[in-house]
Amino acid sequence: MTVRVRFAPSPTGFLHVGGARTALFNWLYARRAGGTFLLRVEDTDRARSRPEHTRAILEGLAWLGLDVDEGPVFQADGVERHRSGERETVQAREFAVDLRERTAQAGEDESGSRAHAWHPIGRPSKMERSTASARGRAGFGGFPEEQERRLTVRVRFAPSPTGFLHVGGARTALFNWLYARRAGGTFLLRVEDTDRARSRPEHTRAILEGLAWLGLDVDEGPVFQADGVERHRRDALALLGQGAAYRCFCTAEELAARREEAQRAGSGYGYDGRCRRLDPVVSRARADAGEPFALRVRVPEEAIEWEDMIHGPMSFPAGSIDDFIILRSDGTPVYNLAVVSDDAEAGITHVIRGDDHLSNTPKQILLYRALGRPLPGFGHVPLILGPDGKRLSKRHGALSVLAYRDGGYLPAGMVNFLALLGWSPGDDREVFDVGALVEAFSIGRVLKKSAVFDLEKLGWLNGRHIADAPAADLAVAVVEILGREAREEGGELAGSHPGLETSPERLARIIALVKGRPRTLPALARQVSPFFAASVRYDEAAVKRFWKRPEETAFHLRRLAERLAGEAAFRDVETLESEVRGLAAELDVGAGRIINPLRVALMGQGVSPGIFEVLEAMGRERALARIGAAVRFLEARLPTA
Repeated sequence: MTVRVRFAPSPTGFLHVGGARTALFNWLYARRAGGTFLLRVEDTDRARSRPEHTRAILEGLAWLGLDVDEGPVFQADGVERHRSGERETVQAREFAVDLRERTAQAGEDESGSRAHAWHPIGRPSKMERSTASARGRAGFGGFPEEQERRLTVRVRFAPSPTGFLHVGGARTALFNWLYARRAGGTFLLRVEDTDRARSRPEHTRAILEGLAWLGLDVDEGPVFQADGVERHRRDALALLGQGAAYRCFCTAEELAARREEAQRAGSGYGYDGRCRRLDPVVSRARADAGEPFALRVRVPEEAIEWEDMIHGPMSFPAGSIDDFIILRSDGTPVYNLAVVSDDAEAGITHVIRGDDHLSNTPKQILLYRALGRPLPGFGHVPLILGPDGKRLSKRHGALSVLAYRDGGYLPAGMVNFLALLGWSPGDDREVFDVGALVEAFSIGRVLKKSAVFDLEKLGWLNGRHIADAPAADLAVAVVEILGREAREEGGELAGSHPGLETSPERLARIIALVKGRPRTLPALARQVSPFFAASVRYDEAAVKRFWKRPEETAFHLRRLAERLAGEAAFRDVETLESEVRGLAAELDVGAGRIINPLRVALMGQGVSPGIFEVLEAMGRERALARIGAAVRFLEARLPTA
């Protein structure tokens, strides 16, 4: 629901304290909810309304800093609408809709007495817990259909800057981003940097750079979890104050000793709740005496259930979760409390994250309930596995996202690949641009089983995106790659590839010719390079395969050069093909005996686009020079008499 409130003074007097307070409360409510504050001047009492009173009201609001989003509108302007009875109808309808929306979000029926959704009070009812999961995996997921149409979706990606952005994190970010874009919602970035010992600024920069390279634009943030530590503590103390948490005076040494004792006895260890049974007066006295304590949540003896947007019904049975710590004895908040506090503060409506967080979810649900905050929808994405069925790691190719960028993958190819790691469009499509992904994405089609990271599939998809990309867009990368290689060899691009930078139209034509085969940008650059290179290096494998009879090959290439010497031969592709095949017929050999050695002579390698298109794109002068260089190379390999 988008909140809209109004302040409606009558200009029959000045703005006094009571009216100013009413205006302030409306304004604060709108600002807290991100809504709209409207000013309506109720001036239908023409006999008593005064322009100077209107001006004084506006001036008073301005002095107080209560900026108006819409208005002022004047009630007298709607007199004809009032006469028609529309006003009463509209007001009644708006009141009923508002009541339904507020009670739906609060989890009670229209006779309930729950507070509004922006400031919920008390523990959610069983009805709220069930309606919050009614839709499950359908559509956007997590909320009843009628409510979800009105819900402004807010999702977040919350990486820890203790490492770079890897494939698993990038996929989580992508699924959240797609979900937000599909729903017209908000994608927030929160950096969970409370682990000061391991957090690094360079990791934060790399995460931001990785998201930017993938094209996952952030609507809000980055915000930093460490900035909310005081709020986390306040929430923990609030739970203590209402009895949902208690002080635990057990030391780390005592807990370790009990754990070891349980292990020796061959039984599992769980906190035995001894501090839960302390008399509150005794607990307070020990705290007042300066004895260190942590805060633990009183976990109720009941099953914790939710409808996961991906896995469906999930349940942790009663007794499976110990009273867990939310605030350490040094005053630092524990992860689960910080996450719930942050997500509630940001108004997150759906939490989409990896399966490795499943065990955190029941604890977080308990905290939402205890804090009286609306429960978001939860969706847990299965982990990514390597080809051997084990959890993805560096040995499987699980590099930083930026390593794939540096390896020559396109962001469109990487995004396409990540989307298909655990999500299916429901048909046989595999190649998607970003717009098509947004249109097709549904959280209900995320698979329950783990996806397998397939580097070969990534290469194939990236190749398809290179083939589909405009040649002019690829030209920048080709120039950059070949220029870097030239500098690494101590030269300059103008010397190693004359004309590459100064012939953009020719470069675009050649890229359009060769881009159908390469799977990475460096591979594309290698295909383009021979068309501009001052000289080519012959691939050893291609030489062994197609130049294994040097004398015969040199003879065929000399004869071909003679046929192609005239300018008429390069008139078009058809003429070039006729000349090459005509020579093969004249020499009574298969056309492949001419074409394959010619490809190595022109390109330095055994693969290329169609050889006749290559000849045309290379041009007469350069093609003849390459053939001549190949003949000299072959003759140098001939045995001397």
